[in-house]
Amino acid sequence: MRKIRLLVLVLISLGLLSCLGVRSSLPSISSAIPTVTPSPPKTIRYIERSLPQGMAHILLIPANSPFVVTGALSAKVSTVEEFAQKHRAVAIFNAGFFDPANQKSTSYVVVTGQMVADPKDNERLVNNPQLKPYINLIFNRSEFRRYLCGQTTRYDITLHNESPPANCRLVDAIGAGPRLLPELTSVPEGFVDNAKGRDALLSKQLNARTAVGITSEGSIILVMVAQKPSKPKNSGISLVQLADLMKKLGASAAMNLDGGSSSSLYYNGKAFYGKFDLQGNPIKRKVKSVLLVQENVRN
Repeated sequence: MRKIRLLVLVLISLGLLSCLGVRSSLPSISSAIPTVTPSPPKTIRYIERSLPQGMAHILLIPANSPFVVTGALSAKVSTVEEFAQKHRAVAIFNAGFFDPANQKSTSYVVVTGQMVADPKDNERLVNNPQLKPYINLIFNRSEFRRYLCGQTTRYDITLHNESPPANCRLVDAIGAGPRLLPELTSVPEGFVDNAKGRDALLSKQLNARTAVGITSEGSIILVMVAQKPSKPKNSGISLVQLADLMKKLGASAAMNLDGGSSSSLYYNGKAFYGKFDLQGNPIKRKVKSVLLVQENVRN
């Protein structure tokens, strides 16, 4: 009987509290649900990896990240540090081939849909009798491309004469070569002629080299392999070794960029150069074109 009286009192008190507009201190169902913090956007990763005969500087740009890889061309050859002063870029890698004598590009360069460099306009290239047997191959070498397919950014490595995919617009492109993956194309692109002993890139020798790759998921891998300052004449990486490195890093497609003294990059406020003189000092060579890693998409 006493328990019944207590229960009645509790019910009356709850009713009075409700009538007076006093809320219970018990947590509501909605407040009991834990708050889910959204995961941060994918960002780039910079890695330094020691190699047997050099140092690899690696930049990984995840697919669907807020970063985009675009091209840039300088009216006059410039160091990657000078490119950094002009462009608001997270990172900069040297890219296409050029002629230091006349400072003209020997690679195609397309920026924001406009061709800004055509190797056919370089008279020293076109009129070089030693290159005449390979000139058509030179004009159809591999290039790194950025497409806009609807609202989606897509990257590819393909020969210059290849058309963009259906419903895709070519935005940026920088030629270089040869292709490293899925197979090395030094002969078809006119860099190597075994019958005549031609090897324009000294592909079997160790040297500073730069490359760009694309994974099957669409991530971008940029690599610059620097020589060892203590062994400037016998360090770096060969072209076959560079292809193997890109494969181990996860690239399914990859392309060689200009190398040797041109190999250079800028990241996080610091420039890195791949070639060293006999005293172990970096050679800060000026280049004609670069690949920029930027946050803002240029369509």
